[in-house]
Amino acid sequence: MDHFEEILVHGSEDELQELKSWLFRENIRLVTAARELEQMQEQFLKEKTQFQEEMKVLNHKISAERQRLREDNLFFDKKMEILKNGFGQLDIDRRRLDKEWAKLAAERELLGERGLYDAAPDVSVFFRGVRNPLTLKKRYKDLIKIFHPDNMAGDKDIIQRINLEYERLKRDLEETRQA
Repeated sequence: MDHFEEILVHGSEDELQELKSWLFRENIRLVTAARELEQMQEQFLKEKTQFQEEMKVLNHKISAERQRLREDNLFFDKKMEILKNGFGQLDIDRRRLDKEWAKLAAERELLGERGLYDAAPDVSVFFRGVRNPLTLKKRYKDLIKIFHPDNMAGDKDIIQRINLEYERLKRDLEETRQA
């Protein structure tokens, strides 16, 4: 600062002119830097606001996705429970059928008509409790998987009887629905 005061007091015209020119350039540089700083602050505020909006949208999407996942899990649990109940019922029906088969075999033995005895098991037991087309179709598909002739427990005669019973029940349900 002493240097500037000395130039102001004792300096030549050229030195004063040079000091004045330097102060002018320095003032312009400071004003320009201040404008750039203001622009950067404005840009920062815009970006901050935009970022906050994007975060709100993303948080909303995440929340909605979590809700959808919870609903999907509940739906899956319900479907799993239905499947468990269906397989449980199929197992009960299979046991009943096995008992029927054993009973029929015993009757054949008693009557001595092993090759002539043509009583077939009642496959309607497989479809007990079926009240709507979707349940009927599901039960039918499950039975086909179990009794298909290519399977170990498969039997062509039972599959034919299951097919006939399925068609009969399907017709009955359609007629009931149309009535």
